[in-house]
Amino acid sequence: MRALVTGAGGFVGRHLVDRLTADGWDVVGLTRDRVDLADPVAGAAAVRAADPDVAFSLAAGRAKATAAERAATTAVNTSPWLVDALPDRCRAVVRLGSSTEYAASPRPLTEEAALEPRGFFGATKAAGSLLLLGAAAERGVRAAVLRAFQVYGPGDHPTRLVPVVLSAARTGGTVPLPARLSRRDWVWVGDVVDACVRAATDDSLPAGTVLNIGTGVQTSTEELVETAARVTGRPIATAAGAHPGRAWDSADWVSDPSAARRLLGWTPTVDLAEGLARTWAVEGGAA
Repeated sequence: MRALVTGAGGFVGRHLVDRLTADGWDVVGLTRDRVDLADPVAGAAAVRAADPDVAFSLAAGRAKATAAERAATTAVNTSPWLVDALPDRCRAVVRLGSSTEYAASPRPLTEEAALEPRGFFGATKAAGSLLLLGAAAERGVRAAVLRAFQVYGPGDHPTRLVPVVLSAARTGGTVPLPARLSRRDWVWVGDVVDACVRAATDDSLPAGTVLNIGTGVQTSTEELVETAARVTGRPIATAAGAHPGRAWDSADWVSDPSAARRLLGWTPTVDLAEGLARTWAVEGGAA
């Protein structure tokens, strides 16, 4: 089968392309240097040329410093033209959403939780999820949205927390800790990729399904640093309160992944300690 992957050059996208290729798929990856997904004409033409059996919508923009950047990010994160450009024979379209589409909650988040996006990025992701589901329903294409929690693993952007922590272990640097308690549900990138593939290939999954992809376990920044120090065998210095954090960070941010287990047969296979150890080994930290 042929798969189209938008955002193929991104963190999760690269892992998904590797998985699909290893499984024998014919993969067409769209990256920023190949096509500007903020341009609906160019984007739709690229999708039609790919002629996929399955489409994965992983492209995501974050820039928002200027009005033009906000407009481009909104266009990429919503991509309302994507479903219309798919061939009639397309089996499914899977969108990688975000847990930032939800309102904060002291309890594990289910798929029925209120949509109250955390910040500009979450708002564009929520809008994109709703647009894709609506367009797919109109066309009769089976669609699923997977709202991933805090994805980590090899190849992540160096400014994100896990790369920062492992870099500190490697170089003797200091990790700035947030000024207030911040906990997240850390989910291994390979497990997220597996959920994407399952959602695309399981024809019994109802059209319009939304699933949370997380572990159901939340970990504070301090606990993550302690775990990283243990698995790397390196001391990691921290600076309490040195990082301002984000306005939407919260003391509770954890998934209820039971629907994914029930509908997809999906469960996370890699816990945080093992995932950090794998990332450390792959990226040469132990050398």
